Amino acid sequence: MLLPLRSAAWRVQRGPLLFREPRRARNSLYGPRKPRGPLPRTPLTIRGPGPGEPLPWYLRKPPPVREQLPELDSVTCGEMLYCVPWLACPVYPKWERGWRDPHHDSGPRREKMPAYRQRPCFIAHARTRLQEGVTQALWLTKTKLMQGLPPQILNIMNDPAHQLEDQDDRVQNAISHAYFHLSTEKEIPKESSCPVLLEDLLHLCRMMTAKYPKLAKRLMAQDSRVSAAWERESILLQVRGINGKLLKATSPLQPIASREEILATENHTLETFYPIAPTIDLQETNVYEIKNDTGFQRDYPYPHAHTIYFTAYDLQKVMQPKYMRAKMMMYAFGNALAKAKVLYGDEPRVLDNPIVVQSIGTDGRWFQFLVFQLNTTDLYSSDGIKNLAWIDADQLLYEEARRYPAIKKKVVEIPAGIHGYQPDTFKKFLAFYLHGGV
Repeated sequence: MLLPLRSAAWRVQRGPLLFREPRRARNSLYGPRKPRGPLPRTPLTIRGPGPGEPLPWYLRKPPPVREQLPELDSVTCGEMLYCVPWLACPVYPKWERGWRDPHHDSGPRREKMPAYRQRPCFIAHARTRLQEGVTQALWLTKTKLMQGLPPQILNIMNDPAHQLEDQDDRVQNAISHAYFHLSTEKEIPKESSCPVLLEDLLHLCRMMTAKYPKLAKRLMAQDSRVSAAWERESILLQVRGINGKLLKATSPLQPIASREEILATENHTLETFYPIAPTIDLQETNVYEIKNDTGFQRDYPYPHAHTIYFTAYDLQKVMQPKYMRAKMMMYAFGNALAKAKVLYGDEPRVLDNPIVVQSIGTDGRWFQFLVFQLNTTDLYSSDGIKNLAWIDADQLLYEEARRYPAIKKKVVEIPAGIHGYQPDTFKKFLAFYLHGGV
């Protein structure tokens, strides 16, 4: 088949261009242009320049025009009174109001604030999500992890005398109230149902007060603040922020571990996560105050922290279980450390009577249980006696709570109601509440 004359002529004209040698890179003001192909594998490209040697030309950044021509005057569009895209915008001096307007006051600079310090402080607050989870919290608090729950709580859990009458039916009624009867909406958001379920479960626990009068000497505090500071290998750390629901008591919890178990923690080696810094995801600031405060006055009638309750929907974003357990440990440690500083002072030491604080976190289905025992306030070095923490993670209360049945082809495949209820989870929840009161 013959090609059209125009196409053939075009091929004759353009043919030599296809086989023409590539142009050489023209030199610019800052040296030859960067080659498009891969760089040769030389010691310089593999290891980089030696110490004190200048960078190669293709890694140098050209200096700004202002540095090249300091006598250059920029042409702005200030005199034209309208924006011109190809001209620079004018820079006007800052307008001073002449008087302080609280609604438009930028405040003093950070360096001029009274609480400014040269040494930075790393703060763990309510929105902190530790990247390494419990492993990072163990290193920050100098703690040894113990899997499972301590025997004191397991004995309460397995004793039928410490259970409610018709306990399983009452718990399922609480789940139904939170997920089915809370509202007339078609779908109840978990942000609303989870706090209601937690409050209903606490109400069931408070029903044991008639059987154990010592439980009446407790008080539930909402949104109380805590602040505790310590040093960890030349790093200044703080736990500061709002607790969840904090159960306060007139008497402290008894130590979980014996003196022999506490002394045995000296041989434990803390797990590290190098090359990740231990302060990752903590808020770094130079404006802070070193403060150890439990959030309550010294003459408060309920001075001891018993249990801290968290929900995954306390904040705008849902907190995953990995970060929830780390947050529970940090706040349990913060409450225990603040109380230890009040009782024993700021001098680092091994506590004569260890301080125990419990914590429970939930998203409505999964429950996280934690028991923390503070044995020492000497947290600078990784050697010596360490604190203890017992964690029972990912305990399922129920598998599914369906408000409406799943129907396919006029056949009910999954009926409405609560499916896969686990009674042992509420037994642990009740045992945490009864601990120290039975």
